[in-house]
Amino acid sequence: MSGNTFGKIFKIMTFGESHGTAMGCILDGCPPQIELTKEDIQHELDKRKPGQSDVTTQRKEDDAVEILSGVFEGKTLGTPIGMIIYNKDQKSKDYSNIKDVFRPNHADITYQAKYGHRDYRGGGRASARETVNWVAAGAIAKKILKKEGVSVHGFVSEIGQVKADSINHKDINNKYFFCDESKLADLDSMFKDLIEEGNSVGAKLGVVVKNCPVGLGDPVFEKLDANLAKAIMTINAVKSVSIGNADDLLNLKGSEARDEMTSSGYASNNSGGILGGISNGDDISLSFIIKPTSSIKSKGKTVNKDGEEVDIVVTGRHDPCVGIRAVPIAEAMVSLVLVDHLLINRAQCAEVKQELPFSE
Repeated sequence: MSGNTFGKIFKIMTFGESHGTAMGCILDGCPPQIELTKEDIQHELDKRKPGQSDVTTQRKEDDAVEILSGVFEGKTLGTPIGMIIYNKDQKSKDYSNIKDVFRPNHADITYQAKYGHRDYRGGGRASARETVNWVAAGAIAKKILKKEGVSVHGFVSEIGQVKADSINHKDINNKYFFCDESKLADLDSMFKDLIEEGNSVGAKLGVVVKNCPVGLGDPVFEKLDANLAKAIMTINAVKSVSIGNADDLLNLKGSEARDEMTSSGYASNNSGGILGGISNGDDISLSFIIKPTSSIKSKGKTVNKDGEEVDIVVTGRHDPCVGIRAVPIAEAMVSLVLVDHLLINRAQCAEVKQELPFSE
């Protein structure tokens, strides 16, 4: 197990380092005759790419994708889809001062301990640059889900101490992927202070899935919520994931938290659209928290390769809040999980009429 593959039927294998020649992805198990163009993938990559605002890393990458295989005359062939995104704006010299030291709260020290050799330039394989591959593959998953009438919407609900009062995940047009336009001035002020200070904050994000088919997932080791949680935890800097109305569960009694049913459907959705590991046809909702990035200009304490205590200041181009750029990444990972489960469900239960006993 190398840890570079994800999925069972709809499966990706990725490669590349942050400051290497290119990032790449091979997607296997994609159904044939899915209409797909390079522009479909680029649309999603453009949401994720760096350097789009003054509060994200100023590394300038076009993130221009090339489709190498698996697509002909605008449709998938059912064969492996190879994609590559060349790195253009690496500034490896920015990391020369950490060659022999370990950044606090980063993968530097664990990577070195595990492999005995690491690419210190931008974190190498442990960098969030890797997620460009996931978004490329997720764009294809989104095309399949759209054909099934399923939509996936990501959003940011909290950044630092600024919390949205309202959530409208279908209409996110500002640079923070934030849902509450009334809080943008507060965010601007906070980020101005963070940039001057050379510091960072964390964020809380969410994803909502609309019109998910009933029956996705397995009641034991392949629970849909467990696989979604794993997918989200795979994203760099994520420290917790919750499904459904987790924030309020400790304040509710069982009689209040259970999603009672009527002849017309569920009376509530505290479960987040998943019961016993299987999708129940309601909206799937999840949320997660991303920690403040530790790549900051504020001086800190660490050790070097000889175990000596030293001061560290991380130079280079970094985000004061990495959570902002995680929205399209989360959408991609959720989409990959859903398509994988959709294909698994069809293979196992093709002859089963999966429907709920609710009246329309």
